[in-house]
Amino acid sequence: MGTAQAQPQPAPRRLGGAGGARLGLALGSGSARGFSHIGVLKALDEAGYRADVITGTSAGALVGVFYAAGYTPWQMEEVALKVRDIDVADINSANKRGMFAGEALQKLVNEYLRQQPIERLKLPYGAVATNLTTGEPVLLRAGNAGQAVRASCSIPGVFVPTQVNGMDLVDGGLVSPLPVKQARVLGADVVVAVDVGAKPQNNTGVGLYEVILQSFEIMGRALTQLEAQQADFVIRPDTSRFASTDFSARKDLIQAGYEAGRRALPELSRRIAPRTKS
Repeated sequence: MGTAQAQPQPAPRRLGGAGGARLGLALGSGSARGFSHIGVLKALDEAGYRADVITGTSAGALVGVFYAAGYTPWQMEEVALKVRDIDVADINSANKRGMFAGEALQKLVNEYLRQQPIERLKLPYGAVATNLTTGEPVLLRAGNAGQAVRASCSIPGVFVPTQVNGMDLVDGGLVSPLPVKQARVLGADVVVAVDVGAKPQNNTGVGLYEVILQSFEIMGRALTQLEAQQADFVIRPDTSRFASTDFSARKDLIQAGYEAGRRALPELSRRIAPRTKS
């Protein structure tokens, strides 16, 4: 996948291993702000923290699947800065259920993952979506990886719902924007959550897409805060100065995540390191 080289790393400080706790990462939703997940992962990786399981919702599902497949954060950054909006924004004209079909996103993910299904990834992984019929959360932990990410990212009205096993699935942020509980379902004993959302700002813009994203932010903050209480540790990058629709700010968002990760390390070490096993 490209030529990015992983940085020299210290020995892993996994919580897992014989008799050790299993570390789970729960990456939250946030649309364009999801790029800051990559910066957080860079900071954790530099400090030697490695996850044993990973879950993600929406943008978090997209970043998480690359992590689960074995990509380093530096390789993820290369991909993030290279992919163009047009590579995933497949305008839909045949279906009135969404502006974008979502097939391009699914194809892109599967190409980078070399068509590996979820169960063949290096780490246990789950993408959270919402059953549009029942309103229940759905944890996609096996099968087509690109399709799972597509389902988790299918913002209603923006993307056509994704059909998986007879279900119409839409963005997981509707019901679980910070998938802490799902990380425990996958076997995590200790969960570090990354909340990349922000208090809604006056940035609705003039288009339908901006209005929908702003509505998602308003709806999701209270639920995110409730889910954050279930985590053992929460990292919150300062993304408030970035609109959730500003995909041109990828590099700055990644840096914001890195700075937040670095700031969190002393407290993370204090609270988590005593449970590590060498």
